[in-house]
Amino acid sequence: MLAAPLVFTWQRYLVSAGAASALGLAALAASAEASAAQDPTASAAQAGSQAIRPYRIHVDDAKLAELRQRIAATRWPDKETVSDTSQGVQLAQVQALVKYWGDGYDWRKAEARLNALPEFVTTIDGVDIQFIHVRSRHPNAMPLILTHGWPGSQFEFLKTIGPLTDPTAYGGRAEDAFDVVIPSIPGHGFSGKPTELGWGPDRVAKAWDVLMKRLGYSHYVSQGGDHGSVISDALGRLAPPGLLGIHLNMPATVPPELVKPINSGDPAPAGLTEPERTAYRSLSTFFGRNAAYGAMMVTRPQTIGYLLADSPTGTAAWMYEKFAAWTDSGGQPERVLSRDEMLDDISLYWLTDSGASSSRFYWENNNNNFSTAAQKTTNIKVPVAISVFPQEIYRAPKTWAQRAYPSLSYFSEVGKGGHFAAWEQPQLFSEELREAFRPLRAATK
Repeated sequence: MLAAPLVFTWQRYLVSAGAASALGLAALAASAEASAAQDPTASAAQAGSQAIRPYRIHVDDAKLAELRQRIAATRWPDKETVSDTSQGVQLAQVQALVKYWGDGYDWRKAEARLNALPEFVTTIDGVDIQFIHVRSRHPNAMPLILTHGWPGSQFEFLKTIGPLTDPTAYGGRAEDAFDVVIPSIPGHGFSGKPTELGWGPDRVAKAWDVLMKRLGYSHYVSQGGDHGSVISDALGRLAPPGLLGIHLNMPATVPPELVKPINSGDPAPAGLTEPERTAYRSLSTFFGRNAAYGAMMVTRPQTIGYLLADSPTGTAAWMYEKFAAWTDSGGQPERVLSRDEMLDDISLYWLTDSGASSSRFYWENNNNNFSTAAQKTTNIKVPVAISVFPQEIYRAPKTWAQRAYPSLSYFSEVGKGGHFAAWEQPQLFSEELREAFRPLRAATK
């Protein structure tokens, strides 16, 4: 996920317009509710639109056959002229992954794994939201909504469902159990694709609150990294009744005075502590050398969408590079994620043709996702918990976190894991959530 270094004037206007549109939608909703009270037919239609409907995934055989044909017809570029990844993901790595995708990988196994879970869809603000909902067998479980990022998906969280919903089977206590809700962000996975402007983090956050209330939860907590972190921040700012707190594994902690020098590649200023200097250098390198993908998605999501809609090999390379760069794997993501796991995720994007629609979320969220000022973190009043994994894009220093989030209630530095924390280290991730949210459980009983 990109933390955009620049916010263009014309996009500031569009964000303002989107906010105005959201207010208009709220007014329309209120008007619709008033009309429904007078018209039983309208009331019944509205109830139908709010229904929670069972969902089952089945990709046509023809789509899978076409995917294999496209892979076989790949036209490969020549080999990079360096011995490292400074020119991008290496040819040999992508060829090995894509060859397996074409003649060894089985999407039906991934499909069966998803279909073995309770899956549903509901319509919120005109868009279908597909989600997984697993209730714990333990009483007084805490409702938890988990939000993925890019290039992630619901697959990021599948290995955490057991430890979170049934902690006693994974070394935890029954009183630390969660009910888990895992939605796909609009434009991603099997959720609907927005056809109008305005589906940025704030609007998704409002939809998530509607979803949790629609499921019957009066209290809940939110967790996210990458896009999920930005959406959880937005929920925290919104502070709807019943939101008890948020947990982040990619927090926005960069102080306002450091945003410009980081984006400019300036040397670290004097007076920073060693953890702060390390974070500063990591972010400066990220923006200077590794953020081109995000700049493209922020500014030209439709253009990159043509590649992602037409070439499975292009899609695989576009996403695999992030698995290599952002996992705690020394550039060899197969050390922490199997080829099948990565291809489950890549296949999901390909088979749902969500390359362009997922990229548009970057365009909607043209903001610096690491900046405390851009994310207005000081406006968040609900308790905030942060877990810092060592191979995150940058390791948020505690000093920055305390300044960024005045309501910080938990801060932990974890021993291993990267940007895809739940996917790479599901047990450690689950233990972090148990610790972080334990003080808030009294409110759910």
